[in-house]
Amino acid sequence: MAVTKKPVKITDTILRDAHQSLIATRMKIEDMLPIVDKLDKVGYHSVECWGGATFDACLRFLKEDPWERLRQLRAGFKNTKLQMLLRGQNILGYRHYADDVVEYFVQKTIANGIDILRIFDALNDPRNLRTAINATKKEGGHAQVAISYTLSEVHTLEYYANLAKELESMGADSICIKDMAGLLVPYSATELVTTLKETVEVPIQLHAHYTSGVAAMTYLKAVEAGVDIIDTAMSPFSMGTAQPATEVMVETFKGTAYDTGFDQDLLSEIADYFRPQREAALESGLMNPKVLGVNIKTLLYQVPGGMLSNLVSQLQKQNAEEKFYDVLEEIPRVRADYGYPPLVTPSSQIVGTQAVLNVLSGERYKMVTKESKALVRGEYGRTPVPIPDDIKKIIIGDEEQITCRPADLIKPELKKIEAEMKHYKQQEEDVLSYALFPQVAEDFFKYREAQQTKIDPNMADNDHKVYPV
Repeated sequence: MAVTKKPVKITDTILRDAHQSLIATRMKIEDMLPIVDKLDKVGYHSVECWGGATFDACLRFLKEDPWERLRQLRAGFKNTKLQMLLRGQNILGYRHYADDVVEYFVQKTIANGIDILRIFDALNDPRNLRTAINATKKEGGHAQVAISYTLSEVHTLEYYANLAKELESMGADSICIKDMAGLLVPYSATELVTTLKETVEVPIQLHAHYTSGVAAMTYLKAVEAGVDIIDTAMSPFSMGTAQPATEVMVETFKGTAYDTGFDQDLLSEIADYFRPQREAALESGLMNPKVLGVNIKTLLYQVPGGMLSNLVSQLQKQNAEEKFYDVLEEIPRVRADYGYPPLVTPSSQIVGTQAVLNVLSGERYKMVTKESKALVRGEYGRTPVPIPDDIKKIIIGDEEQITCRPADLIKPELKKIEAEMKHYKQQEEDVLSYALFPQVAEDFFKYREAQQTKIDPNMADNDHKVYPV
């Protein structure tokens, strides 16, 4: 009996999430361009190369224009789709933006070369995804909508199926299971993927981190259950807090119905290119060996690896490291109080910090952070289940909760932002850089102007250019 072939598709994260997870997003465009031609020949479904923390890191640390990075990558990849990660109404920043800013960002993102936008919301609130989805569709891009995967008594197969169905009805071209903490174990992946494939017709992609040590096995079971695409990273920047290794997954499915058909010799050449970068990152301390191991506590406490290290740091500063396990036990209680949000930025920081305060003060919610108040108030959106009335009373007193989509309360702000930064504007995209990170962008613009003046001393006298005083 002939086996029906269904080659698994692969998105490689080497140019975005892999180095974001392992070396704090410090890979420069000059480190990427020499290998683009070979990456383009592999046959990937897509290469994730933009979004997430790369935008901020380009401006803040690397003194690169993220838009120019995207244009250069687009020019190099002739055959491969380029993909990015977008935080829904938060875009790539840390607050909700007005719809006009979201729409303009998506327009410029696609115009500069992105094909697939993976759009997610920390609370899985579909209302925070709507504008980005609609804008992507309008511009002719592929709207991949991500479900932030987490574990709790309310995050059942039925919950995920209903959410996937709603996202499909909103226009999702594909759906991604975003397992940011490495919580999805192999046989649960079988159940989840099977359920989603029975529920929606659009392709399903799986993104997982290796933090807990199970991601490669999870991918195997997910592919057998029918998942269409998996996220991997070239081996020098794989595993640990990044994704499973591309070459390993390619070899895993070789000779099966899921065979990718990728050339291992070509992949080996690409790995050889990145290996010295890995060694340099280890020698400089940019890559901490701690992020390369397996952290089983991720599964035991359902807390992402980055959140665990942050908790340790907070407790060390308070000389209270002995309270670590008390805080770990408090986190699920705070999370339940807050409506079971997935533990991903920013909710992981909000829940974790509040748990620390509850333990150290000796009284729950004696001290409450402004971020906790914002979450309970509804400023981030709707939590998976309503927050109990008694918790609302403790956190925000008699204040009214926001029940509408939070961005409905934000007036159009694009024109105001452009007016603020017009002296720096050299390209239309500069307005968006400033909108997301005003101070960081301003510092970059000043750096850029200084560099341009060095190259051409006459630039400062150009009539068409207005320089700030």
